[in-house]
Amino acid sequence: MSPLWRGSLATRLRIVSGLVLFGYALFHFLNIGMGLASPAAMEAMQEARQVVTRSGAGTVILYSALIIHAAMALVGLAQRGTLRMPLREAIQLGFGLTIPLFLITHIIFTRGAHEIFGVNDDYGYLIGLIWGSSSAWTQTALLLLVWIHGCIGLHIWLRAKAWWRAAQPWLIALAVLVPAFAMVGFVTEGRRITVAFADPDRVQGLLALYNWPDAPAFDAMVAWKDYGLQLFWLLLGLSMAAYALRWLMRRRQSVRISYVDGPGIAAPKGLTLLEMSQANGIPHTSLCGGKGRCTTCRVVIESGADHLHPPGPAEARSLAAVGARVGTRLACQIRPAGPLTVFRVFQPDGRRKRAHASQGEERRLAILFLDMRGFTARTTGQLPYDVVFLLNRFFDAIVPPITGAGGTVDKYLGDGLLAVFETADEASSARAGLKAVKGILSALLAFNETLEDEGSDPVRVGIGLHLGEIVLGEIGAGHAPRTIIGDAVNTASRLEAKTKELSVPLLITEALLAAAGLDPSDLPLVTLELRGVSAPVAALPVVDLAELDALPAP
Repeated sequence: MSPLWRGSLATRLRIVSGLVLFGYALFHFLNIGMGLASPAAMEAMQEARQVVTRSGAGTVILYSALIIHAAMALVGLAQRGTLRMPLREAIQLGFGLTIPLFLITHIIFTRGAHEIFGVNDDYGYLIGLIWGSSSAWTQTALLLLVWIHGCIGLHIWLRAKAWWRAAQPWLIALAVLVPAFAMVGFVTEGRRITVAFADPDRVQGLLALYNWPDAPAFDAMVAWKDYGLQLFWLLLGLSMAAYALRWLMRRRQSVRISYVDGPGIAAPKGLTLLEMSQANGIPHTSLCGGKGRCTTCRVVIESGADHLHPPGPAEARSLAAVGARVGTRLACQIRPAGPLTVFRVFQPDGRRKRAHASQGEERRLAILFLDMRGFTARTTGQLPYDVVFLLNRFFDAIVPPITGAGGTVDKYLGDGLLAVFETADEASSARAGLKAVKGILSALLAFNETLEDEGSDPVRVGIGLHLGEIVLGEIGAGHAPRTIIGDAVNTASRLEAKTKELSVPLLITEALLAAAGLDPSDLPLVTLELRGVSAPVAALPVVDLAELDALPAP
């Protein structure tokens, strides 16, 4: 399962419902912005949107997402162990709880008016209804609240992805431009509709066009709005009361937590271990924010494990994904009921705040391991300067095809190198790897021609090209470089070593060929037993560039 979807069912429901609502809000705001172009463009886009949003399925999906997202926010508030939280989380929670105060009115006077009283709730009706009143300001506030709340949630969900971090300058610009575009469209249409309603010759036609609600209809909608707000305040009050009751019950008992190489604390029962750490100012890494979708908050239980409930399905999956040893638990998932002694696996050292990327990011990517054959025999007796000169000429020849295909040299290993192709997805990464090895073999032919003209022996290489799960992160103290680790790296290395035994320059695994879009069943694969690799690996031996060029296009 992708790290983005790890966690409990509740976590995944929150993500899916949030994405549905964010998508609706995005197109809604872009639609309002079309008022900058013309009323016709605004209405045309609204009609196109409502084909989806006001269909039977669209209505069920949209309002189910709204109810689920709001209900989970209130339940989450009631179940919180503490109201102490990072500023970002407090802003998102505050905005999320404020949105219904404005949204209830918006829904009743648009969709409610349309369904009950047959009102034509085009943007002209809505803007004409609120323009020049305090409602114009509250609906503008609603737009900003929804947008900021959604952007924060989207960032928290995707912040560990490399493509998201790379695109952040553009995404920030987009996050500013979308609400600005909507508000400019709102103002433009507001001025136009005000002029239209002020014209005695046009006002009756507009009232008929929108089937403007009469006084009893307005009174009914105002009453519904009041009932809706009362219901929301009641639900919010129940959530706060549940939180307060849990807090009072926890205050009656506390549990002792001892951190290995750290302080000891006393915290109320009912909190998760992560919440206990945060409430007491104990540094505790948590990349996903305590949702159980990563394992950076994991701890080893030194004593007191018998006081803990067994891991739930989500926690068990996350721990299994990293091969956690027995006694390891996620601090965000356990609620200590008795004294514990714990060791924080990722304990901040207080000297260097690492970026989220340094915690490690799991990706399925193509990796290439390359080695120069017979390097020791070739350079025996040569001066060190001559050896360095040869290596630099060799790398100058073969590295450009790697970088030109979108790859990065992760590290140089004497007479070889390890490269990774960090693209948007595994398919493009696999294709980039194939492009790179073609370029390497072609560059090697040209390089060897130069060596022969100089009276030197040609250079031979061994290349292992594989695709698998790797972890990218900053490894080391101080200004640590970003590097890759994982079983897939070992597989590529063993694959490269196997090329010498098979007397071929290149081996490409079946996994990479399939990811690139090739049908491995049509290719002469061999099954290899690789030292240190648990399962046999199927790979394609490639003798020369011509054989590689003969492969069918992905």
